Amino acid sequence: MLVMANVKGKVVLITGAARGIGAGLAERLAAQGAKVALVGLEVEEQRKVAERIGDAAHAWEADVTDWDALEKATAGVVEHFGGIDIVVANAGIATTGFVRSVDREAFEKVFEVDLLGVWRTFRVTLPHVIERKGYLLAISSLAAITHAPGMANYCAAKAGVEAFCNSLRAEVAHLGVKVGVAHPTWIRTDLVDGADAHPVFGKLRASMGPMGKTYPLDVALDHLEAGVLKRARTIHVPKWVLALKLLRSFLPPIIELGSRRLIPAADKAALEDIKARGSREAAITGHGGRAATR
Repeated sequence: MLVMANVKGKVVLITGAARGIGAGLAERLAAQGAKVALVGLEVEEQRKVAERIGDAAHAWEADVTDWDALEKATAGVVEHFGGIDIVVANAGIATTGFVRSVDREAFEKVFEVDLLGVWRTFRVTLPHVIERKGYLLAISSLAAITHAPGMANYCAAKAGVEAFCNSLRAEVAHLGVKVGVAHPTWIRTDLVDGADAHPVFGKLRASMGPMGKTYPLDVALDHLEAGVLKRARTIHVPKWVLALKLLRSFLPPIIELGSRRLIPAADKAALEDIKARGSREAAITGHGGRAATR
């Protein structure tokens, strides 16, 4: 089996690299000798990340829902660095809301960014990764395995990312390309902080007990960095997520049972929040979500 023992001199393209996992992983890999291309909507924030890293990093503005923008950014990366070895499809947003009342456009935007954004990112960059027999990594989530109420779109999109990667892995193995999928649990990022600050769904998440524990960003970065170095097939953050994956067929009824006493009040509160703030404002969480739904 081909194993990448290091990333020294490798070109790593990371989407959603303005903050959180994307920015942190860029800094980690650059410290290992990689050249990092930061691609995303929040270009000013990405430039700050690139400045912290130095000459080994450069930022490009691109929306993962925009084919032309991704094509342009990818061409810029290839021109600047000479090629692409590794792609980390990290760009993601989350909205909150129950299916019967959530803002429809905000709900669908999650699929556009979190699922179709991965497809577009990989499709555009794949010719360059094939050329170098490189590695594709998509950031899925624990939500692909545990399907919590109020997160139907996020859970479905992240489950789709896992399925997409499993199919793609078989398609490109003969071309020397490895495909990985990562399943982080709740990590202290802007996305999770935004969810926790929501007046309705923050309380719902707080009721999750041990399953809702939030881990420091460095925990995720430790696992992801090691996974990229190994060109891992799967990365579980932390490792107990693998156990849940093995038990996933039993999880939906357990989650449904645990939610019965919580959802009626949360459903009523969600409707009141929508009435007070409007459906769009009530759905969006975090800086990334606001940037993507402008």
